[in-house]
Amino acid sequence: MDLNADLGEGFGRWELTDDTALLRVVTSANVACGFHAGDPSTLRRVCAAAAAGGVRIGAQVSYRDLAGFGRREMDVPPGELAAEVAYQIGALQVFARAAGAEVRYVKAHGALYHRAGRDAAQAGAVVEGMGLAGVGVLLCRPGSELDRAA
Repeated sequence: MDLNADLGEGFGRWELTDDTALLRVVTSANVACGFHAGDPSTLRRVCAAAAAGGVRIGAQVSYRDLAGFGRREMDVPPGELAAEVAYQIGALQVFARAAGAEVRYVKAHGALYHRAGRDAAQAGAVVEGMGLAGVGVLLCRPGSELDRAA
């Protein structure tokens, strides 16, 4: 069984979760990549701790919505969304590799997860962004548009 949780969901001095405690019990970490939460120092710290604990690192990508914590649905053109997804994965990949690990999968966050689950164009953009970044595993609801696009 793979137990995953959302981690790195803070920004600067603000932290939402106890990442250290969660990393002791999960096998996969969905790491916020900076668009809804997370900053470079947080991404680096979480990747280092995950790699040290043998926890798989996944990119938790979202709409560009820091103020709304990625909970607001946005009409992002598919080409732009694909680029934003690839950008987020790439940012996380830098820190994962620095820690001796790799980004192994992608999971959309919040409004992007729900919208891409029912919107084929948004789902296709997420999958295209994953392809640009070289990540081929997607966590999503079975039977969703994301599942079909993958």
